[in-house]
Amino acid sequence: MYDALTTRYTFACPARRETSVSLSAFREIDRLPGAVHPAVFCVRFACGCGEDHVGLVSHDELDWAPLALDEGAAFLNLMTARLQLLDSEFADLSIRRIQAGEWPWTFFCYPEERPRPVFPSFFRLLAPSTPDASIGLTVLCPACLRISINLVSREHVDVPFHNDAEIGVVEHVFASDTAQTLDQFRARLHSSGFDARRLLLE
Repeated sequence: MYDALTTRYTFACPARRETSVSLSAFREIDRLPGAVHPAVFCVRFACGCGEDHVGLVSHDELDWAPLALDEGAAFLNLMTARLQLLDSEFADLSIRRIQAGEWPWTFFCYPEERPRPVFPSFFRLLAPSTPDASIGLTVLCPACLRISINLVSREHVDVPFHNDAEIGVVEHVFASDTAQTLDQFRARLHSSGFDARRLLLE
């Protein structure tokens, strides 16, 4: 489902049979009730065919697969013309960066007024913004369990450990209700209510 080399997820598409999209192409991420190990998420994503589709993603695929921690996954090393295990390269790098205090994804929690580490499973809504192709990102804070909206680059979402030095933050405390937040999110996204914040983890 997830390819660590291309940083893309593969889903079914009614028009193309199969499509490959980046995390920034997701529009909504909702955890389904019931399953816990692993948890399952329903995602709505923007497909290359021009339509939005719905797919299912496991917790492991959403949060851990981008760090290339899947044992046995391999790639063809063009320098040596040999298959090489991803965990010998990417996983070791991910582990060392986390041990050094660097987190794969971060966001700015407005209610707490501080940057926080986060996993994609805490993303709730994503919306592209024009003209700079940035992403409006609604995040449920894992610490305070309140919602914040950040304006980030696509790389900030798609590429683990690529954290923007500065992001936009909506100065508003949102309700935890997803439907109400979605309406407020759309209104804020097209306003000038984003303030730049430094995203430096302490």
